Amino acid sequence: MEMKEIEAAVEAILFASGEPVRTERICAALELDSATAEQVLQTLMDYYAYERRGIRLLRMEDSWQLCSASDHAEAVRKAFEIRKPAKLSQPALEVLTIIAYYQPTTRAYVDQIRGVDSAYTIGLLLERKLIEECGRLQVPGRPHLYRTTKQFLRAFHLSSLEDLPEMPDLGGEGQMRLNESGEIVDPAEGAEIVGADTPETAAFPGLEET
Repeated sequence: MEMKEIEAAVEAILFASGEPVRTERICAALELDSATAEQVLQTLMDYYAYERRGIRLLRMEDSWQLCSASDHAEAVRKAFEIRKPAKLSQPALEVLTIIAYYQPTTRAYVDQIRGVDSAYTIGLLLERKLIEECGRLQVPGRPHLYRTTKQFLRAFHLSSLEDLPEMPDLGGEGQMRLNESGEIVDPAEGAEIVGADTPETAAFPGLEET
């Protein structure tokens, strides 16, 4: 196939899926090597962005997905009467931050860092499909391990976990703390200690959910 035909075929696969498609699946369907597939996908991604089309191509680690451009989110909501999802609360962002940077990790570890019970908040993040169970720790009690999902990458416009902002070195034995902007800071700086679950909101360190 000529390159234009390959691009059209890749576009058709992504559109028909409606879900993230792994690069290897595209290679198998079109009998392409990974380098050619990556080139075509990157070309499509650049084209949609440069031409300011109504759709965008997102990369999430080794998968790709077509989605509507965020510039037209309000029009899409009005067309389908979609309510904008509620923003994550500060406790949810705190828990999500810990899991994102220390995954896979257990609820006990999250509780230890925050200093409060996080069971309810973890349940909410599971419902939002921002985190998922990924096995059990091989210790007495075999607690569940949690990690972030592709939905997490989509929500925060990340291609992979490598795009996460660098996490400051907390040092010492103190709890993780957030400043007024919701950023993680060194406990020595004297920021207010993270408290019990409340409905207050804050920004995910260096990121903003959309």
